Amino acid sequence: MGITAKEIKNIAVIGHSGEGKTTLCEAMLFNAGAIDRMGKVAEGTSVMDYDEAEKAKGISVYASVAHLEWKGIKINLLDLPGFYDFEGERHEGLAVCGGAVLVIGANGVLPIGAESVVNYCLKLGKPLVIFINGMDKPNADYAGTVAALKEKYAGKIAPIQIPVMQDGKMVGYVNSFREKAYEFSTSGPKEIPVPENLKEQMDAMQDRLVETAAENDDLLLDKYFEQGGLTKADAVHGIRKGIATGNVIPIMAGSALNNRGVINLLDEIVTYMPTANEHRNVYATDVAADELVHVDCEENGLLAAQVFKTVYDPYSGKLNYIKIYRGKLKTGDVVYNADTGKEERIGQIFTLMGKKCELVTELTAGDIGAVNKLTATDTNNTLCALGTNLRFDPVRFPRPALSMAVKAANKGEEDKVFSGLNKMREEDYTFSVTKNAETGELILSGQGETHLELLTAKFKSRFGISTVLSEPRIPYRETIRAVASAEGKHKKQSGGHGQYGHCKVRFEPCAGEFEFGDEVVGGAVPKQYIPAVEKGLRECLAHGVLAGYPVTGVRAVLYDGSYHDVDSSEMAFKAAAALAFREGIKNANPVLLEPVVKLKAAVAGEYLGAVMGDISKRRGRIVESDTDGDITTVVAEVPLAETAKYATDLRSITRGQGKFSTEFLRYDELPPALAVKVIAAANKE
Repeated sequence: MGITAKEIKNIAVIGHSGEGKTTLCEAMLFNAGAIDRMGKVAEGTSVMDYDEAEKAKGISVYASVAHLEWKGIKINLLDLPGFYDFEGERHEGLAVCGGAVLVIGANGVLPIGAESVVNYCLKLGKPLVIFINGMDKPNADYAGTVAALKEKYAGKIAPIQIPVMQDGKMVGYVNSFREKAYEFSTSGPKEIPVPENLKEQMDAMQDRLVETAAENDDLLLDKYFEQGGLTKADAVHGIRKGIATGNVIPIMAGSALNNRGVINLLDEIVTYMPTANEHRNVYATDVAADELVHVDCEENGLLAAQVFKTVYDPYSGKLNYIKIYRGKLKTGDVVYNADTGKEERIGQIFTLMGKKCELVTELTAGDIGAVNKLTATDTNNTLCALGTNLRFDPVRFPRPALSMAVKAANKGEEDKVFSGLNKMREEDYTFSVTKNAETGELILSGQGETHLELLTAKFKSRFGISTVLSEPRIPYRETIRAVASAEGKHKKQSGGHGQYGHCKVRFEPCAGEFEFGDEVVGGAVPKQYIPAVEKGLRECLAHGVLAGYPVTGVRAVLYDGSYHDVDSSEMAFKAAAALAFREGIKNANPVLLEPVVKLKAAVAGEYLGAVMGDISKRRGRIVESDTDGDITTVVAEVPLAETAKYATDLRSITRGQGKFSTEFLRYDELPPALAVKVIAAANKE
């Protein structure tokens, strides 16, 4: 008989970059016998960080999956990147996991990035366990780290073990529920007597855990008051319920690098974290009935699955990572893609061990795996049984926050850059590539500088084309602030018919982009040539006289001119209009305009002052602010040129917690001192 949903746990391992997530995964896989030796991130030998970019950077870049078996339970581990630029990968993994382990360092503080991870898990309703890593390091501060967590998440933090310390390092632990102590050894945890100096602390911790268990279940609370306590089984049930509802966040500790405390972590994952069939709040839309339906995680139901990630493997081709929510997926099945309306035949099915694909014949409800070579299926698509039409909500990806101009290092390969980057979007929905019609630049937009650098490196590896990143040109505009008249005369005689066009035009500011007026009297300019004058003026709008930027906000009035019966033509009057345009605009007090965007930044209250000060330094103007709980949303008007690196700077100010978005608002006049620099740079270019 195959594995069932009650024997599967899908666990995301998360935390800020450098805290030891991948090393912890490696230790868990090793202890379970899934691998025969622990690889090292620094040496590029870990199971999870297998991509060349990850090896080069020494950080996780992509969500990776591996599985192990522990005490009869299959645990799918999802190692998720901690670096901000790869938040989309984190969203993919957390969407399909049943719980998460947050890895933080034992530094006595709430680490950068940890707060946003905890908040996101609480928002999604994901059960969470915190593993305090690095307890083998000198001056490891377990108590200080727990205190920092309790200060931020009062009432939720529940330490369930006490580290046994020796010479500043963790050498074992006390399990307060079991009332037992263990010391680390090369063969695993070895039971020892509970140290005398920790017995009082153990009793206090046990009392608090029992109280916490009772608080999470009304029946247990009644029993607690009636009997003055709870059995161990009742206490475990209460803690499990608290974890499932997000009211309790257990704390454990150890050293992933030295494989200490990892077996205990596996034990507690099996004890406390929910199995796949306990994930109750799964809904999908029945497209035919246009109604929301609950999807039970049952092996015998009709297939309902979702692709949460897509990768291109050099050997297996296109791989769709998939979570089975109901039923079974078998080799040879024909399934229906509810998003594309097309049928797909399932070829090979795999379970995953990092980059290694292990061939299987089926995946059952609650499990995670991959299928290859589906022709019309991508990330976020729902696959369901023929005759059904269910669609799961898509994974929500962060919008691009940083834009750079990208071009081929070698001329003639620009089209390949655009098509190749668009092809890569099948794997990464957190970036975009667009063509700026005004500047002619190809704009690559992503989550941050590191994200864009890795995208171009990956592009070169896949397509063999080198690219160059640079700050995009700001689409400035030019306009006028005064009224001026100009005369344009185009006269050329070269034998035979000559060319003659003569017009007088008045230029004045207007509210729109461009207006044309005709005040010609007495036929000074024949009516058949007046459209040519307008056309000539409109063609000149593309390049202004200051720095070559498009001209806007101009009304041009043709009021006089002259013509020749033989030599005048539409072409001659267009040329005359162009001469009048350049002279008239120069004399009408031309100025540069810069684009202004509406910037909305959502930040925690403790960072509000710093964020508002930073916006002011960017020549921004605060329009309004709105506070909802701990988060304040600031709305400001900021010049586009001042937001180029805002994604990086906001993360720095808010310790990675700030979010922002921008949208175009209008054009304002660029201050003269800055205009001089822009004009000089444009003329130099």
